[in-house]
Order: sequence, then structure tokens, then C-alpha cells
Amino acid sequence: MTRLLLLILLSLFLAGCATRPSGVTFHAEENPQSLDDWGLFDIKDGRITPRAGLVTYELATPLFSDYAQKWRAVFVPKGMAATYDPEKTFDFPVGTVIAKTFYYTTPAGFAPGQSSRVMKATPASYQSGVAGLDLSQSRLMETRLMVRRAGGWEALPYVWNAEQTEATLQRTGAAIPLEYIDGGKTTRFTYAVPNVNQCAGCHATDRTKALMPIGLQARHLNRDFPGEGGDINQLKRLAMIGYLKGAPDPAAAARNARYDDSTADVGARARAYLDINCAHCHSATGPARVSGLWLDSATKDLRKLGACKPPIAAGKGTGGHEFGLVPGHPDQSILAYRLATNDPGEMMPETGRSLTHAEGVALINEWIAGLKGGCGAAG
Repeated sequence: MTRLLLLILLSLFLAGCATRPSGVTFHAEENPQSLDDWGLFDIKDGRITPRAGLVTYELATPLFSDYAQKWRAVFVPKGMAATYDPEKTFDFPVGTVIAKTFYYTTPAGFAPGQSSRVMKATPASYQSGVAGLDLSQSRLMETRLMVRRAGGWEALPYVWNAEQTEATLQRTGAAIPLEYIDGGKTTRFTYAVPNVNQCAGCHATDRTKALMPIGLQARHLNRDFPGEGGDINQLKRLAMIGYLKGAPDPAAAARNARYDDSTADVGARARAYLDINCAHCHSATGPARVSGLWLDSATKDLRKLGACKPPIAAGKGTGGHEFGLVPGHPDQSILAYRLATNDPGEMMPETGRSLTHAEGVALINEWIAGLKGGCGAAG
């Protein structure tokens, strides 16, 4: 009896070990409760690092999410590759996993996962494309997966525990109170993890309602970033490692500006900012296409950018303003107002933030102020 019991306990132990894969593991149908079951990361010696095949990347201009920093990585099955598209999201094969980990820097002296206090910081101090993410001053919030299955893309939000040892699937989302420290100013807000239905608000970018990744497009990836092969262009890296086929020389590909590059043209920076933050809805194929307001960087017609255009369905979101954009007058422009306000019924984007991105608003105001023309009496 004792021997039989030992055998049973041993089999259970071995079965438990088998549920923690040693490498990236694609689940074609199952949605594991634990992020560990995807085999994406190792946590050791104070760092979270990518497993073999999981490649870190960064966007030229990132989407604003309440000042959260983001560690982005993509896995493509061996022997397969995404197909390059000059404008749209690359066509990734079944088995692709995209992981975006949201995190904040914590003040010195606080245990990273235990404190509700987070602070403004530069991601480069804690993250690289080579060695993963330093956890000594980082609070992991969530890891959002986008998984390419036979039926299309699916989104799965995993929320990290306070000890930063495990993330679990939270299909209904989560609300986490935080205190954000920017210099001498502290702002209390609630960090919102979206539920799976809310993911469609940004990622369902066409009439079929099918989910699609946002950032894995040529214009967002066409920049240098440290990683496998050194500090090189990301399109070139993805092609070199076999993750991308059909890509041209980076010089021939679309390239968005970095919104915080003070040496770049203000217009290019502003358009890149609106592109990544707004164009997944406000485009010819996005959920907000009926508004007639298209904010992707390829749109050149100022009228489609809102210039002297009355809103169609903004409701009280107009802030009392008459036009979407009044050249020369950010203070009279609905676009600038909705980016600046925190009112849930008026702000844009509608989800994904509770705070105002002061630097982004300042950039858009500077751009609008430099536009010529006005709108009749408003100009």
C-alpha cells in the first residue's frame, strides 16, 4: 500500500511538472489559466527574460496607456514567417503569439509588486531587447496575449500577482488602484485591465469584426532597436531570423516619426502620435469610420483630419467647440479637447486611459497652432 501511494504521488508530481513547458508552447484551442503554460518567459535572478524564439520589438511611437511602460515580444513558429504588407498589419501564420507586458517603475525602497506607488521613468533603464526586463524597480501589471489561431486572432489578458511570480487569465478584466508620481506631483487613479470584449474596441479594425494586432506594421516597426544581431533595424532583424518575408530594404518602407524626437518635424511627430493612438478606430476601415475623421498617418486631406469639420456624433464630447480641428487654434479644436479631458464620456481614446498624456496633448496643440487657415469666424 505504501509503495502504491508513493507511485501515485510520484505520478502526480511528474504530471504537475509537465504542465510547465520549457519553451514557447502554442495552444491551438485551450486558454490556459496561467501565463506559465504558454512557456514565454523565465523569471530568475531578478529579471524576466524571453524564452528562445520570443523576439522583443519596440514601436517608433507607442500607444499611451496611463504612462505604463511596455515590453513587446513576438513568437513565430519555426519554419514559418509573416508576410510583409506596406500598409497593413503583417499576415502572421497560425501559431504566432504576441505578448505585451505592461509595467511601471517603482520608487526606490519599495518592493516592486507590493507598493501601489509607481513613477514616471524611461523604459530604456529597465528593458532591452537582449536581456528582458529588470524587476528590481518594476511592477508588472498585466501581459496581454494576441494568439493567431486557425479561426483568427484572439486576445487574452493575464494579470500579475503582487509577488511578480505568476500571471493568471482574467477574462473579465481588473481594476487596480495606483498612485502615479511625476516629480513632486502624485495622482491617484485606477489602472484598468480590459476584459476580452473591450479588446475588440481597438483591435476589431474592419467590418468583419475580426481582431487584428495594431503595432506590427511597417511604419511602426521601421526603426533601430537592440536585440539579436545588435542594434539594427527591426524590419531587417525580423527578416534575418526568418520571421518576416517579402520585406523591402528599410529605406524603401514607410516610417513613422518618434513623437518625442524634438529634432523631427512637428507635423510628422503629431501625425505619428495620432496614428498609433487613434487610427485603429479612426480610419477608412476602423470602427469610427462613419465619423469621417481619419487619423492614420497616410491621410493628407486636412478635412478628413477634422479641419473645419463639424462633428457627426460627438455629443457632449465637443467641449462646446464647433469643429474637429481649427487650424491655428488648438483651444477651439475638439480633437485637442478630447485628448486633454479625463471625463469618461468625452475623452479620447474612450478606453485604455484614465490620465491625460500631457506630452502628447502639448505636441498636438503645437501642431494645430502651426497650421494655417482658420475656419471662417473661428479663425
